[in-house]
Amino acid sequence: MNTIVTDVIQKLISGHRLSIEEFKVLIDNNCEELRRELALKADSLRKNIFGNHIYIRGLIEFTNHCKNNCYYCGIRAGNGNIVRYRLSKEDILDCCKQGYSLGFRTFVLQGGEDSYYDDDRMEEIVSAIHSSFPDCAITLSLGERSYDSYLRLYKAGAERYLLREETSNEAHYKKLHPESMSFSNRMECLENLKEIGYQTGCGFMVGSPFQTTENIAQDLAFIQDFKPHMVGIGPYITHADTPFANMQNGTLEDTLLLISILRLINPRLLIPATTSLGTIHPLGREMGIKAGANVVMPNLSPISVRKKYMLYDNKICTGDESAECITCINTRMESIGYKVITDRGDFPFK
Repeated sequence: MNTIVTDVIQKLISGHRLSIEEFKVLIDNNCEELRRELALKADSLRKNIFGNHIYIRGLIEFTNHCKNNCYYCGIRAGNGNIVRYRLSKEDILDCCKQGYSLGFRTFVLQGGEDSYYDDDRMEEIVSAIHSSFPDCAITLSLGERSYDSYLRLYKAGAERYLLREETSNEAHYKKLHPESMSFSNRMECLENLKEIGYQTGCGFMVGSPFQTTENIAQDLAFIQDFKPHMVGIGPYITHADTPFANMQNGTLEDTLLLISILRLINPRLLIPATTSLGTIHPLGREMGIKAGANVVMPNLSPISVRKKYMLYDNKICTGDESAECITCINTRMESIGYKVITDRGDFPFK
């Protein structure tokens, strides 16, 4: 590595902050040597705070209905080839009951922006989970909602919320979304979540269509300033029934580099090794953990609907992705020197 890259690495390690131009230096010089160096530094920082612990979240994909027509997403409203489904409150509670017996203490409810799950219905669902499993954390990933909606769900018992901005550049955002969707509203939603008191997660797709090095550097700078509690990134993967069907996928190498950089920006972040990493490479999630991630999210959804929540092609839906194979996940993490633990895994504020 040249002197400029080495100097930028040292600045990031010592100050946990870089300029957009400095982020671009790391992105543009991505190579095996740089990834190895950053992963070692990221792993060391992560272990200082979390030890070798990996947190598990039980993912419940409870609806694949969505009012939006994002150009990259397989469950977009305009996809007429998808079989739609919704889980009832009882279905969701059954998923939580199964997950609780397996050791899960965080449940992540994820779905499209589905108007069927209005504030009353979602409040009832969140309250039921909170009452039935009071020692568990409830994370929501429901997209854009009003301030009052977020507040109601927070008061009902939800503590965490995941809302990927997907890109922090408005011009890029407009290339990924129809005119009916607003970049400013997405950003306002993130601010509202933090203001209410949620442990807030954001993130972006790596290698999404029309994404430039400048865009990625801006995304890192946004995360650096926004100071989220969680950041989820993963390689962009195409879906055949979207306008972007013929675009290129994001890469494993870029994603691993960026996971390490995120860990160095904020050593306390909760960063998942995503399903998309496991989809793009059989050992993708293990590689993500070694690069600095510290969360895995096995699927608690009923087997009958897992293949219907297809955000991108070839998404892994069985085997180690299934929550029933928690022993397999433990074994895989232990094989690379980490240990899955079953507590809530809250953001370490202190």
